[in-house]
Amino acid sequence: MQLLLLAAEGSSGSSQLAEAFKQNPTFMVLNLFASAIVLTIVIERLAFQLTKYRVNSKEFFAQIKKLVAAGNIDRAIKLCEASDYPILQLVKAGLTHANKGGDEIDAALSEKLSELKPQAEKRIGALWSMANISTLIGLLGTVSGLILTFGSIAAPGLSQSDKQRMLSNGIAEAMYNTALGLGIAVFCMITHIILHTRAKAIQHDLESTVERTFNMLTIAQRPGQY
Repeated sequence: MQLLLLAAEGSSGSSQLAEAFKQNPTFMVLNLFASAIVLTIVIERLAFQLTKYRVNSKEFFAQIKKLVAAGNIDRAIKLCEASDYPILQLVKAGLTHANKGGDEIDAALSEKLSELKPQAEKRIGALWSMANISTLIGLLGTVSGLILTFGSIAAPGLSQSDKQRMLSNGIAEAMYNTALGLGIAVFCMITHIILHTRAKAIQHDLESTVERTFNMLTIAQRPGQY
């Protein structure tokens, strides 16, 4: 018996959602469009972070350090050219200036770092804006649904049952809009925290790589080193 009641409630909820979408789909469609944008950003950023920064920077740097210690700068540069990973590009920027002074090495590394750091956090800030936009769209849908509902039930000639049905559908429409907007906003906030934390870790790794590369190359220039 309980299963039948739950099934009936689920069917009723589905019919109300369909009716709400049929009556006033504008704000729901806008939020569905917003959710598509959010998903695109999240998937693209996750793919970027998981593929472009999958290099073990410590292990890679250990190999570079051995080549530099042996005087094989050209071979170290070729190792960096094996892929377009940001870590490799950063080390390469220092290696191409290895035979120059410390100031030029530092300038080359700093310039490359300023180019690579923003890429790690690109478009992540947009998720916070999308959270606010989705919430506001949901609230607009809620207000719009209630205005239309109260305007409809005020029309003359409606039976009490028709008014109750229209009021029920109108409130359901308002709540669905609110729930959709808040759901997208919560998803945006959670993914923003995750992606932002990963981006900060990546940027810290890039900064550490700059320091290690600069120290390695300037020490290698000193007499008696290595």
